[in-house]
Amino acid sequence: MKKVVSMKFYEIRDPIFGFITINEWEREIIDHWAFQRLRRIKQLAWTDMVYPGATHSRFEHSLGVMHIATQMFDAIVHKNAEFLKSEMNFTDAGFQRDRVLVRLASLLHDVGHAPFSHSGEEVMPKNPATDKPYKHEAYSEATIRYLMKDVIENHPLNQNYHIKADDVADFLAGKPSVQRSLLWRGLITSQLDADRADYLLRDSHHIGVEYGKYDLKRLLVTLTVAYDENGEPVLAVEEGGWHAAEGLILARYMMFTQVYFQHTRRAYDYHIARVMHHLLKESQPCTDSQRGKFPAPTSAENVKLYLQWNDWLVYGLIHSGQGGPDAEIIRKRRHHRSIYQTSEVPTVEELNLLEEISDELGEIVCFVDEAESSWYKFGREDISILPEENKGRNRKTNQLSAISSVVKGLNPIKQRRIYVPLERKKEAEDKLKKYLGGV
Repeated sequence: MKKVVSMKFYEIRDPIFGFITINEWEREIIDHWAFQRLRRIKQLAWTDMVYPGATHSRFEHSLGVMHIATQMFDAIVHKNAEFLKSEMNFTDAGFQRDRVLVRLASLLHDVGHAPFSHSGEEVMPKNPATDKPYKHEAYSEATIRYLMKDVIENHPLNQNYHIKADDVADFLAGKPSVQRSLLWRGLITSQLDADRADYLLRDSHHIGVEYGKYDLKRLLVTLTVAYDENGEPVLAVEEGGWHAAEGLILARYMMFTQVYFQHTRRAYDYHIARVMHHLLKESQPCTDSQRGKFPAPTSAENVKLYLQWNDWLVYGLIHSGQGGPDAEIIRKRRHHRSIYQTSEVPTVEELNLLEEISDELGEIVCFVDEAESSWYKFGREDISILPEENKGRNRKTNQLSAISSVVKGLNPIKQRRIYVPLERKKEAEDKLKKYLGGV
C-alpha cells in the first residue's frame, strides 16, 4: 500500500503581498545555507546611500518571485486547462509537476547572485565558451546542480514528482528536460516575468517612490496561452490587459531613469566593483588572468568559494581597513561626483561634446559612466497580445510593439556622465565652465 505523505504549510509575512505560503519541502530548501546567504546580499547594493530605506535583500525578493510566478501559473492554467490538454498534450499530473518546477526555479533563480547586486558581476571571470564574462545566472545554476541536490531530490514530498536538481537548473538555463515545460520559462525570464513583477513593486516600496507601481491584478487575470507569428505556443496577454502590460514596462522605465541610474548610486556601483576587485586580488591565489575575479562556476569547490562572498563579508573587510582607496571613499561617503552629463537619449553632437570635455579635463576624470539600457526588446521577445476575436482555436497573437504607441516611443537610454574626485570637483567645474564658455 502506497504511503500518503501529508503536507504541512507555513506562512511568511511579506510587506508587498501580506503572506507568502510555503510547504515543508520549500522550507528545507529555504533553510539551506546557500539560500540563507541571500539574507546577506542587499537587493540594490549601495542604493541606501541615496535612498536610506533600500536595505531589503535578495532573500525576500526570491520569495516574492516564487509567489508571483505561482499566481501567474495558476491563473493561466485555470483559464486554459482544456486548451493546454487538447492542443499541447498536458495532463493534470503534468500541471502539478510543472507547478512545483516553476515554484522551485523561481525561488532559486537568484541563489547564486553576486554581492552588491549587479556591480558584483563586474568581477566575474570570462566564460571561455562565449568569451564573455559569466552572469549571476550561471552561478545560480551551478549552485543548484552542485550543492542543492540532496535538499531538492530527497524530500518525501518529491516522491510523486521525481524532480532532479538538474531539472531545476536546466529550466533556468532554458533547456528543460520536458520540452513542454519550456512554455513556463517566460514566467521567470521575459519582459513580463515574475522577477520584474516583484522587484518593481518591492524596490519602489522600500525606496519610498511610486514609480514602480503597476496593475498586477489586471495583468494576472489577462494572462493566457496563445500562438506567436510562427505558430509556436507562447505566454500572452489578452487584448483587454495590454495597457496593464504597458504599465509594467513604463514602471520599469521610470525606475531605471529615476532610481537605478541615479547619478550617486551609479558612483557607488563603480566604487564597490573596484573594492571587490582589490579584495579578490589580495585574497585568492590564482593565475594572472584570474586575479581579481571570482572563481568560475565550474565545480562544487569553486561554487563554495564563490558563495563565501556576501555583503557582510565585504562590509567587515572595508571596516577593517581593507579594500584599497575606493573602500576609504565608501567609508567616508566621499564618492566621485558627476560634473557633466548628456541627455538620456543623447545626440551624436552631445556625445562628441562629452568626449571633448573629457579630453579637456584630462587626468582629473576618474571615469565616464555609460548608463545604458533598452526598455523594450522587439522580435522574438516582444510581448504577445491575443486579440479578442482570436480567443478560439486560432489564438494568433499580435506584438505589443505593433499596437502600442507608448512602447514604440521608448528609446533606449544611452546617457553618459563624467565623474571626478570630490576634492577636485571645484577645479573640474571651473575648467568646464571656461571650456563651455569658449565653445
